[in-house]
Amino acid sequence: MFAEFELVYHNQYNKAFSNPEKLSYAKKIWFSNLRHISPERIIAATHRAIRESEFLPTVKGILKYCEPDLRELGLPDSHSAYMEACRAPQPKAEYNWSHSAVYHAGRACDWFFLAGTAEHTAYPVFKRHYEDICQRVINGETLSLPAQIALPETLSKPLSPDEQRQRMQQLRDELDI
Repeated sequence: MFAEFELVYHNQYNKAFSNPEKLSYAKKIWFSNLRHISPERIIAATHRAIRESEFLPTVKGILKYCEPDLRELGLPDSHSAYMEACRAPQPKAEYNWSHSAVYHAGRACDWFFLAGTAEHTAYPVFKRHYEDICQRVINGETLSLPAQIALPETLSKPLSPDEQRQRMQQLRDELDI
């Protein structure tokens, strides 16, 4: 990681770690903060930091890059998720969602609110709910869609007019009407 940082962020690296003592101390600090993460994940985070940042990352920056990317977890970006939630047909629970987090964020916002409110008002509300739910997914929570209760296979037969009159009379007698 430090070798790659030295090559990519040459001037910043040399300024930050100007002598061997500073470099040695920095490596100890970084090790104590990253030792719970696998080496493969750290290298992947290093490469991601190099791709996405023009500045030498901090320990906190590398820890952030160690978190899985939303795309790795199959989660769409917040605006795509908002558009999907707004366009999904009824019944919402039966729709084939790109990720169940989109459904849960839409439900948390209220489907009626999403359908009847302008995007400039509804999107920030949806985004806040979606980001909270995405954080739960990143932390390992598994979200599921609500189970759909199937209709009974046999439907009851309607009563004939005579049977309806008999039942109505029976109810009147019970209620003393």
